[in-house]
Amino acid sequence: MNDRLISMSADCDVIVIGGGIVGSSLALALQAARLDVALIESQLPQAPCTAEAWDGRIYAISPGNAAFLDRLGVWGRLDTRRVQRVEAMVICGDEHPARLDLSAYDAGLPELAFIVESGALQHALRETMSEMPGLRVLSPAQAAGLTVSADDAQVTLADGTVLRSQLVVGTDGGDSWVRREAEMPARVSDYRQLGVVANFNIEHPHHGVALQWFRKDGVLALLPLPGNRASMVWSVAAEQAQALLALDEQALADTVAEACRHVPGQLQVITPAAGFPLRLTHVPQLVAPRIALAGDAAHNVHPLAGQGVNLGLRDVRELAAVLGSRVPRQDCGDWALLRRYERARREDIAAIELSTDALQKLFGAGSVWVSGARNFGLNVVNRLPPLKNMLIRHAVA
Repeated sequence: MNDRLISMSADCDVIVIGGGIVGSSLALALQAARLDVALIESQLPQAPCTAEAWDGRIYAISPGNAAFLDRLGVWGRLDTRRVQRVEAMVICGDEHPARLDLSAYDAGLPELAFIVESGALQHALRETMSEMPGLRVLSPAQAAGLTVSADDAQVTLADGTVLRSQLVVGTDGGDSWVRREAEMPARVSDYRQLGVVANFNIEHPHHGVALQWFRKDGVLALLPLPGNRASMVWSVAAEQAQALLALDEQALADTVAEACRHVPGQLQVITPAAGFPLRLTHVPQLVAPRIALAGDAAHNVHPLAGQGVNLGLRDVRELAAVLGSRVPRQDCGDWALLRRYERARREDIAAIELSTDALQKLFGAGSVWVSGARNFGLNVVNRLPPLKNMLIRHAVA
């Protein structure tokens, strides 16, 4: 990536604001569709972890999105020694023996997901973009003003540079500047929880199996990493999260091992714990005149299903397909195109928002009868292979 401001005298087709995984993927996909693209990112890139260290933030990338990233030339740049295939997932209720077993093999698939470090994927995206001479990357650059007219959309940078395009796409996160500047409403529900993440060495081999416990105090997941390692995401009330973050490494390892019912054996912290707030953000409209939203700017969901970044990458796939299929001379900001994108994404987004929110509320309820019902439900679904396979097919898209 060219980490400097690049002057831009000519108009471009699309300006992408936000250079994270979703924004960078979109820029590459639009470039592949022969569109003139400018990407604005406010922060300089961070270097990936060294061979001895592991990124505290990881993603479970669906096979469908991995294939998409491979077509962009990104996936093959990842170090396969640091990518872990998930072949099965075991979901446990808060009462033994309530559980749900999901298997790639039973569904006729090679894997359910790939566990990838955030920094490694970002680095692979940057390397790919650096080889695209027509892709203009402005980093670090801060968008300061947005003006939309019938003819174009203009973005003014903090240094006074004005960029003009047919379309501006906001991929700038849950607190999206683009969404706010375009006055696109959003309904935010604070779960009053933090997602506490940390990586561990584990005693017992994971065999490519992801584990998740729906506990009375929150949702705890252990995702397999290469070797005898695992990455934890524990979604708990903010007060309990702060208590976890205050523990020393040995106390944290012991607490997590006990919460995991000692299934992985003894744990050893290899990446310090960190926490991030959890919330549901519903955005009723994904598009406005000459504006589109994707990724967390368009939706923010609970991480219990691991669908956040996958949902954003499916946004990218759809928006790139819509813009790439436009007729000759059709404006990228054409309202019919934008509405086609919005309609195509509405069902998938609504399904993930509703399901994750419902699960969070169901497993956050403390009453005895609700606890019995949810554990009974896990066992019922576990006995219905067609339903399990339907869930798997949606998750791997």
